[in-house]
Amino acid sequence: MTRFLWELPTRGDGRRADPNQWQRAGFAHLHQVIDAAELSGLDGVVAAYDPHGEESWIVAGGALRHTRRARVTVEFTPSFATPVYAAKMSLTLQRLGADRLDWLVRVDTDPEDDRQRGDRLGTAERYERAAEFLTVARGVWSGRGASPGGFDGGEFDHDGAYFHVRSGGFDEAADGHPFPVVHLSGASPEAIALSAAHGDVHLFSASTADPASAVRALHTAAARHGRTVRAGLVLPIIAREDEHEAWARVLRLWREIHPAATERDIRSRTPDGTTFDGFDRIGYRTPVGLVGSYRQVADRLAGYERAGITTFVLSGHPGIEEIHRAGEHLLHLADPASRTPTGAKA
Repeated sequence: MTRFLWELPTRGDGRRADPNQWQRAGFAHLHQVIDAAELSGLDGVVAAYDPHGEESWIVAGGALRHTRRARVTVEFTPSFATPVYAAKMSLTLQRLGADRLDWLVRVDTDPEDDRQRGDRLGTAERYERAAEFLTVARGVWSGRGASPGGFDGGEFDHDGAYFHVRSGGFDEAADGHPFPVVHLSGASPEAIALSAAHGDVHLFSASTADPASAVRALHTAAARHGRTVRAGLVLPIIAREDEHEAWARVLRLWREIHPAATERDIRSRTPDGTTFDGFDRIGYRTPVGLVGSYRQVADRLAGYERAGITTFVLSGHPGIEEIHRAGEHLLHLADPASRTPTGAKA
């Protein structure tokens, strides 16, 4: 079954192209967005990591408390905390949130943000640290024998380049609670190798030139480790009843930044009529996404599914309105077998 997730607006939300002008913020609005996602049939939400936005772990905890069935993915970097502490927080959230927490571990981050946090590792070292982070987190999760309520006395030991654990492991509280599903991302060989060895879902971007080949390469790399890794896609969307309405929305947003822009200017940023390279200029985190009618966007999503993509992380703003559009008009077209009631026509 194809899974559709929605990226939560952790920096606020609004109709404008400039996020600094967004007015919708706070837990009350976030909870409305989360409600919209669950009521619209989305499978989960992603609490995005944003150095300039709200803390993703706090947002994820609120989302778990405010939902009943939706999965909640928390995005964070390995420099956030020790893997033992991250695993401990996650175990608490699994216990209190009916085992619905997933991870999105972000390795490639903005260099300026890294410098502000004092994280000066090179690319190769970042992936080495991420691999060790995940090894340790899974190790303490399954390391039995710790004293009740504590870390000491467990059966997990680790002496690595970045982390050291002696007699680690959780007590009986971990029994029966699954480790979070691990999402990773990136297009580099290092990113694919990390997912092949440690990930459960690898997220590509819509700028990936040949998704089918990328998915096959991921599956081949995972098979070398005796593992299966699912493929996903991070994808901002603007979908409307017809393509002219969708592109008119893009143009209105684009003109907030470039007042003299014409439709030709924005259409020049699409190689195929629906892919648009410019979302990051109109308030989105990801530059490449889809613009078009509901049918056009659904057809592209179905094409990605045929290429092996089984998870989509969608985004749009303002969140509530765009989520309802996706739930009412788009998902049943993109995934009719799972989203259309028996006997109904897509």
